[in-house]
Amino acid sequence: MKIILKQDVENVGRKGDIVNVAAGFGRNFLLPRKLALAVTSSNMKLVGIEQSALKKKVEVERQSFQDLIQRLNQATLSFVRKAGEKDHIFGSVSSGDIKDALDKLGFDIDKKKIVLDEPIKRLGSYSIPVKIYHDDRAEIKVHVVKDEEEPAEPAAKPETQA
Repeated sequence: MKIILKQDVENVGRKGDIVNVAAGFGRNFLLPRKLALAVTSSNMKLVGIEQSALKKKVEVERQSFQDLIQRLNQATLSFVRKAGEKDHIFGSVSSGDIKDALDKLGFDIDKKKIVLDEPIKRLGSYSIPVKIYHDDRAEIKVHVVKDEEEPAEPAAKPETQA
């Protein structure tokens, strides 16, 4: 059965796609829930009009996010962490830390949009991708540097007499 999807349906297709599905799935699930339309000439015209309006809307949104992407590409974050031998840092730099630093710079980015497979645990420079709009991504430069603070001398223990 051929249908036109009115909404994105997982493992089936995206809004506006014409897909072939099992007759029972189309009749009993997609059509009653108004997730799809039957393929007819009038429905094809209706979907064509909706798709052209959607394309215009998507292009306007994409243009508005281009400025944000440009600003994020120029952002550089530095984190100072204590480190041991072989440049392993104590603790880590997580996506939450990066989000907090971006908030201080005036960006309002959701922590889930920062693509960090695992927290940063070594000193160095990193390029971290940030999802902005569908497939559009920005790259943030993150530098993790060693804390140069010298450890305090331990206080002298008073001698005890026995």
